[in-house]
Amino acid sequence: MRRLFALALVAATTMCGPSARATDDNGLDPAKVSDSLKAIFQFGSASTKQALNANTVTLISGTIGGTYVQFGADLASVLDDGNKLRVLPIVGRGSVQSVADILFLQGVDLGIVRSDTLDYLERKGFAKDIKKQFTYVTKLYNEEMQMIAPKSIASIKDLNGKRVSVDLPNGGTFVTALTVFERLGIKPQVYYIEQRIAMEKLQKGELDAVIVCGGKPYKSVSNFKNDGRFHLARVEYAKPLQNDYLPATLTSKDYPNLIPEGQTVDTIAVPAVLAAYNWAPNTDRYRKLTQFVDAFFTKFPSFQRPPFHPKWKEVSLSAPLADWQRLPFAEQWLKTHNVETLTRARFDEFLKQTPSAANTVRSNTDRETLFRQFQQWDAERNARAQVRPAPATASQR
Repeated sequence: MRRLFALALVAATTMCGPSARATDDNGLDPAKVSDSLKAIFQFGSASTKQALNANTVTLISGTIGGTYVQFGADLASVLDDGNKLRVLPIVGRGSVQSVADILFLQGVDLGIVRSDTLDYLERKGFAKDIKKQFTYVTKLYNEEMQMIAPKSIASIKDLNGKRVSVDLPNGGTFVTALTVFERLGIKPQVYYIEQRIAMEKLQKGELDAVIVCGGKPYKSVSNFKNDGRFHLARVEYAKPLQNDYLPATLTSKDYPNLIPEGQTVDTIAVPAVLAAYNWAPNTDRYRKLTQFVDAFFTKFPSFQRPPFHPKWKEVSLSAPLADWQRLPFAEQWLKTHNVETLTRARFDEFLKQTPSAANTVRSNTDRETLFRQFQQWDAERNARAQVRPAPATASQR
């Protein structure tokens, strides 16, 4: 009898269907406002499955606590549009691993990588003509090199023979660190240790420095417990670094735990890139990229306002990236919307009005370098204007 009653109860519940679903305290059915619940409970058909997969773009980001992960979360937050477009960020393992994932994982559409990673892989014989296999949507922000060390180590030049951790060998920090060491002729003892463990070893005196490359403020650096023995050491913008890196500054506002109030530390930075495999334009994978780019570029101003990561303020969609080829649809979108043209026009006007800047231009290379700097400044200026409170009206005063 109990068995028959149980079967009858199950049957009754099944017949009730959607009406048997729980509602919230206000009596509203969550499935009416949740695309996820609609997909699961109202549809659940083969066409729903096909639509979800056709319009989902996967993005390899980075390790937990890093800037890449936060950028991935921001992209999903702004661009997700029901079943029309979904951005699915995936926690990654760093720049080198992301390059491999973009090339070889079937479900990966995009990834955030560091601009010097592909050069390193080719220079060291791991790949050939690798840049031809990639395309980029946009240059993102600049990632600063941050070197935590005892105060006895003033700059990167003091690392000869020292024990230095450069993170694990599947990320991007080790690439930048080893490249800088090589170009500056510095020969430290290199250790590949995960950042949190490396910082513990630094505090115990088992390491002499820990190098972190990431967009400031970087969580693990901000959380470093400094007992007064440590600081952020300088990384000079020496000539051998100037083709691939940019000058940067760290301030006490960025890292009050490591830089005294009001002081700054010079360092270098390397661009982060939103990259994809170089799919042919007639493929479905390319179509998904065009969906993403159209939504991303259209809604881009939203990213440069709070509560999103402050590094979005450095992003200029039209910023060129030397030796990389931009996704054709992204290039066309920028031209159609006159993004590059407007920026170039402002740059030309800037040169006319600023003779001191114009006098620094000696070649096309100098001009492009100055233009990239102008783009970054222009993006930051626009971002500040967008977030500035509007003047109060008479009724508000």
